[in-house]
Amino acid sequence: MAGKKLVTMIEIAMMAAIAVVLHKLMIPFHLWPNGGSVTFSMVPIAAVALRRGAKAGVLCGGITGLLLWILGGTVIHPAQAVLDYPLAFGALGVAGWIRIGEDTKKPLLFLSLGLLLSGGLRLTAHFLSGVIFFKAFTPAGQSVYLYSLVYNLSYILPEVILTFLIMAGICRSAPQLIRRQG
Repeated sequence: MAGKKLVTMIEIAMMAAIAVVLHKLMIPFHLWPNGGSVTFSMVPIAAVALRRGAKAGVLCGGITGLLLWILGGTVIHPAQAVLDYPLAFGALGVAGWIRIGEDTKKPLLFLSLGLLLSGGLRLTAHFLSGVIFFKAFTPAGQSVYLYSLVYNLSYILPEVILTFLIMAGICRSAPQLIRRQG
């Protein structure tokens, strides 16, 4: 049992580090000057979540968010930093609530549900941060709610789709990498 926990902790740490590298160094496509980019950082967090469950996925995402915050995240208020980094990235681990096993009849359906749920939770965290802390960037005469939703959806949705495509390829070619281990 202790060996299994150690393997899970090592996997969480390694995948969080990979997620940070993918977010910071691996050709992020920056859409907006005020933050938000399409990266591959959701892939390792989703892999941990699917392999090890929601608890491990949330921990991996939370660690990733903390590291991104420490390594130069945009912070205008401590509560905003928590919303945009550990909470938003930790929400990606919720994909682990979806269990893909050997007996799963439609793994791509379950994968898409898990990624949509976790991406929606991440969107909610960034949306709230935008409405509460970044309302000054809203163009005059436009709803702060609509602006925050469109702004954040413009990079989170493509990242969810990109993650789904990569994870679907893994699901088809090497399902043992994302099949539930514990």
